[in-house]
Amino acid sequence: MAVVTISRGSASGGLLLAQKLGERLGYDIVSREDVIREATHFGASEESLQEALLKPPTFWDRFRHERRRYLTLVQAALCERAQNDRIIYHGNAGHLLLQGVPHVLCIRLIASMSFRIQQVMERQHLSREKAIRCIEAADQQRRDWSRFLYGKDWLDPLLYDLVINLKAMDVEAAAEVAETAARGEAFQPTEASRQAMANLVLASRVRAALAANEKTASVEITVEADDGRVSLKGKVRPEALVESVIGVATKVEGVRKLDRRDLDAPDYTV
Repeated sequence: MAVVTISRGSASGGLLLAQKLGERLGYDIVSREDVIREATHFGASEESLQEALLKPPTFWDRFRHERRRYLTLVQAALCERAQNDRIIYHGNAGHLLLQGVPHVLCIRLIASMSFRIQQVMERQHLSREKAIRCIEAADQQRRDWSRFLYGKDWLDPLLYDLVINLKAMDVEAAAEVAETAARGEAFQPTEASRQAMANLVLASRVRAALAANEKTASVEITVEADDGRVSLKGKVRPEALVESVIGVATKVEGVRKLDRRDLDAPDYTV
């Protein structure tokens, strides 16, 4: 079955859609908070992970590496949940963190400003004016966050498979549309798409292991996986650090062969 990610602006009904769709499909609902709790198993604090996902870029300009490190841990936790399918993730950047897997259905949910204002006023007990400022600030923060980390505009419809507008339909009708898409042939797992997910999971495990290790946490390299073979690319110095990277990567579950040529060393077979 498909994996579903729901991207939405603040107070646009994302949780409501996830719940309704989950009932229809029999899927587990996974939130940002769920993934963050699981990511703490790598040793990072929940507060640090929350900040990496929510703080605006200006706060992190001097700590870009730290933010990327925490996001690596979040991605690994999300990939572990997504590898068994049948989940709906309604949280930050699911459509970006699970890129490259054909059976991941990426939904963008849109709601009118009046709907969103009412939601924020009721939830947070704010005046209309404060609710508007809150929504506008959150939307701008998400746009800046996406551009800062991925060079993409999160509002770009080309990032999504399905864009649902609540202007003319309620959440129940939106869930029906989303269910039809999720059950469609285009988003059913195939051998190739499952391999793509397995590759993403393994690469994310290696990146997380490196990020969580005290000796290799500062390393910035590209990690790619293909059916158990992992390629490491990037400049790593000194030589002792190269050996540390190799030592950490080879111990990750699922790594059968490690290509370290682009770390200035010959192939290393596990």
